[in-house]
Amino acid sequence: MSRRTRVSLIAMVAALVVGVVVVLALTGDEDEPVALEPDEPTAEPDADPDADEEEPSDPDPDEEPGDVDDEPAEDAEADDVAPHDEDDLVVTEVAEGFDQPWGLALLPDEARMLVTELPGRLSLLDLDEGEVTSIDGVPEVDAGGQGGLLDVAVHPDWPEEDWVHLTYAAGDGSGATSTHLARGRLDAQAGALTDVEELFAAEPFLDSTQHYGSRVVHDGQGHVLLTVGDRGDKAFDDHVSQDASNHLGTTIRLSEDGEVPADNPFVDDEAVADEIYSYGHRNVQGMALHPDTGAVWQSEHGEEDGDELNIVEEGANHGWPETHTGCEYGTETPVGVHPSERDDVPDPVYYWECTTGGFPPAGIDFVHGAALPGWEGDLLVGGLASESLARFSVDDDEVTKEGRLLEDRGWRIRDVVTDADRGVVYLAIDDGSAPIVALTTEE
Repeated sequence: MSRRTRVSLIAMVAALVVGVVVVLALTGDEDEPVALEPDEPTAEPDADPDADEEEPSDPDPDEEPGDVDDEPAEDAEADDVAPHDEDDLVVTEVAEGFDQPWGLALLPDEARMLVTELPGRLSLLDLDEGEVTSIDGVPEVDAGGQGGLLDVAVHPDWPEEDWVHLTYAAGDGSGATSTHLARGRLDAQAGALTDVEELFAAEPFLDSTQHYGSRVVHDGQGHVLLTVGDRGDKAFDDHVSQDASNHLGTTIRLSEDGEVPADNPFVDDEAVADEIYSYGHRNVQGMALHPDTGAVWQSEHGEEDGDELNIVEEGANHGWPETHTGCEYGTETPVGVHPSERDDVPDPVYYWECTTGGFPPAGIDFVHGAALPGWEGDLLVGGLASESLARFSVDDDEVTKEGRLLEDRGWRIRDVVTDADRGVVYLAIDDGSAPIVALTTEE
């Protein structure tokens, strides 16, 4: 073989190797979701995450009730990843025409659901027929700004126990408002709540229409847990959420009749309000019990980014605003120190740091029972600014990966509830004339 022939053969082999490498690089597993560890910063966003956000210092009381932290921000979601098996989802609108639906609660063992609407209506929805019945007897609400009729929880022993708990914003007659908890007996046949009684009103009342919280769940032990927001307080150096003598920025734990349980964590501490279960929160918008462990999980809005998923610890200070991963609005100035720097503050299980664009979260629930086979144990989180549904794989207390679903719908997803028996996940869409949506999988 001549020298020229050998050189030609070597060049051909080299070109072939380069071509194979290029093909492999271009045909990787594009559908594999990216696993974002909570302590790893996500990529720099393509656009200014503040493009459509402003510091919520003086919101117009007549504007849409969403927090400015959950207004859409153009291309602000730097941690966007490929959706998980979205082609397998069947999306159905069960009923439509709801006016800013906020909370969903299933009637156990029945194909019916209660739906709250921010202006003050409570409805009973037939999930098979799509028929909607308005329920009378709802407490008067203050529907300014982010306030109104908020969450709803049905007693887990329905219908033997016919109590329904509601959270809502209401005033004291002076223009100041607060987060309230009430309960009433649901007479579904008559379409009414009876024996309605106010159980709790967060103190102090403030002249603010921001950050009411406010989710409510039964803990399975004869108590209800509800969340109260910080009402938009900006005094980071002397913040209401760090003053546990008041109810702002807290998780509250009460007996079902509104009494303070004798084993609440602070009942023997005169400096702390007896109703408090945890404090140091900003504005918790989602809460659910883990179906296996019973742990209380919450989704919480951050300041500029800094949104979080937390497992709530009884008696704990969750840090806001002394610890946070977000920044002051319109800046890259951190609010507080990183949670990992404080041994006395629980770390969030997942968070979005400043400059990542964040993920202002809403209602949450775990996939369990017959719902969405293959996703058992995953956490679904409604997205407001993202107009998507986030799915997190959960292993005990560790979030291992994330994906976004329904991104092409333009839906601000306010609440999520799993019907384990019927194999359906229901979503409340935050809009002026909105549907309740069902998610199932193809047979």
